[in-house]
Amino acid sequence: MSGESTNADAWFTRLEPIVPLRPSPPRADDLRLGDYVEFWSGGASPRLNPPPLARGGKGGGRPVVIGFPQDAGVRRNHGRPGAAGAPLAIRRWLYRLTPWDAITGADLAQIQLLDLGNLDAGADVEASQAALAAVVAAVRTAGGLPVVLGGGHETAYGCFLGHIAASPPIAVINIDAHLDVRGTLDGAGHSGSPFRQALEHPDHPLGPGRYVCLGAQPHAVSREHFHYAQSRGCVVRWLPEVRGRLVDAFAAERERLSAEGCPVHVTLDADAVDASEVPGVSAPNVGGLTGGEALDCIQAAGAAPGVVGFDLVEINPAFDQDERSARWAALAVWRFLVGWTTRIQA
Repeated sequence: MSGESTNADAWFTRLEPIVPLRPSPPRADDLRLGDYVEFWSGGASPRLNPPPLARGGKGGGRPVVIGFPQDAGVRRNHGRPGAAGAPLAIRRWLYRLTPWDAITGADLAQIQLLDLGNLDAGADVEASQAALAAVVAAVRTAGGLPVVLGGGHETAYGCFLGHIAASPPIAVINIDAHLDVRGTLDGAGHSGSPFRQALEHPDHPLGPGRYVCLGAQPHAVSREHFHYAQSRGCVVRWLPEVRGRLVDAFAAERERLSAEGCPVHVTLDADAVDASEVPGVSAPNVGGLTGGEALDCIQAAGAAPGVVGFDLVEINPAFDQDERSARWAALAVWRFLVGWTTRIQA
C-alpha cells in the first residue's frame, strides 16, 4: 500500500475525483484555502495513476482529505439517513476559509493539502469500509495524515482497519454523545457498532485503555453498553466531567496513550455538540458540548504529537439549517489542520 502500485485492484481505484472547489473569482489580496489545495484528478487513466501522497512527489507526507459518502450503516442502525451528502457540503465551506490563521501564524498554503475526492461507497458497508481502510493505510504508509469526511460513524471502523493495516497498534479517542458499542445486526456492522467491532477485532483488538469516549451523555448511553465498555477497559468521560475542560481531558488521555507508545486516531461525532448550534446531524442531542469547546479540542488534537488521523462524522445536510452544521464541520477540519500545521512548523 505504498501508493506506487499500478495494479488494477490498487487502493486508489475506488476513488472518484471531485471538481476543484475554489472561490470564484479569485482575488490576489484575499486568496482562500481552495486556491492552494491539490485536487487529485486521476489523470487520463485513474486506475493506473496513483495519487501523489508525498509532498511535491517526494519527501515527507502531507495531510490528505478523503470523502466517505456512506450512510448505509445509519440506515442499518435505524437512524435518519442523509450523512452521505456531508463530504461535499463540508468541502463547500472548508475551501472558502482563509489559508492563514492570524492567531497562531499557521499558514495552510504551505502544507500542500491533497484532496483525493470521494470513495465510491455504494450500498455495501463492509466493502466500502475495506476500501476506506486501503486508502487510510496507503496514506499512513506514505507518512501522511488522513483526514476523513464521513458519512455515518461506520466511517470510524474503516479508519481503524486502515490504521492497523498500516502500523498497529492504534488507539481511538472519540468525542461523542454515544459510546457506539452496540452489537452488530446479524453480524453486520452499522453506525452504532464501530468501536465494539474494533474492541473485538480478531487480530488487533483495541486493548484496555485504548478506546476513550469524551463527552458521553448519560441520557444517550444504555446501562448495558456502559457495562460492556467497562468490561473491556474503555475510558468513558461523561459530559459533566469534561464540560469546559474538554481540551484538558483530551490532553490527559492523549499523553497517557503516548506514554504507552500508542498513536491516536481522533473521531468527532457532530452529535456531541448541542443541537442548537449543530442541528444537521443524524441523531441530534440537546444539552451537548458547545461548538466552540469542540473546536478548541480538535485544534489541540491536530497539534498533539502522536495523533495520526482524524475523521468527522454524522453531519446530515438533509436536516441542516442555513448550512450551519456544514459550516461548523468545515471550521472543525480547518482548526484541525491549523493545529497540525503548528505541530510541523514548530
